[in-house]
Amino acid sequence: MADEGLKELYIDELKDLYSAENQLVKALPKMAKAATSEDLRAGFEEHLEQTKGHVQRLETIFQQLGESPKGKKCKGMEGLIEEGSEAIEEYEGAVLDAALIGAAQRVEHYEMAGYGTVIAFADELDESKHVSLLKETLEEEKATDEKLTELAGDINTQANQGEEASEEDAPTTK
Repeated sequence: MADEGLKELYIDELKDLYSAENQLVKALPKMAKAATSEDLRAGFEEHLEQTKGHVQRLETIFQQLGESPKGKKCKGMEGLIEEGSEAIEEYEGAVLDAALIGAAQRVEHYEMAGYGTVIAFADELDESKHVSLLKETLEEEKATDEKLTELAGDINTQANQGEEASEEDAPTTK
């Protein structure tokens, strides 16, 4: 009986991740289009392809469980994506790219937490095939986060230099 409770929770958490990944499939092209850095744009496009693979892995797990992945909306991801959309409206240039990286890293950390949780559940439920698939996705999420951190170094510097330049151009009042 206790296993059944954990299994239900496991399936519920997988549905949440499935919803989150599908929301990202829709959001990543918008983020890529908004990015002004070619490297950042390429990173979002690459992660879009990875994310489609994450959806497929989750669908495989649902097939093995004999369950439907549908029926749950991930409100956490919905909020994170909304924050990223606000950044697109509020900023431009390198500052926009810095904001997009911040939004994307929050998404990655949210996903890493979710995948870590379902891996622990799958392990406890002796779903070793699921553990392998889920760990593969978790490693890709971690690698994406690391790439975003690398990109942030140059982009944050550009964003800061742009602000310094505009401050220098501004008239001073004495």
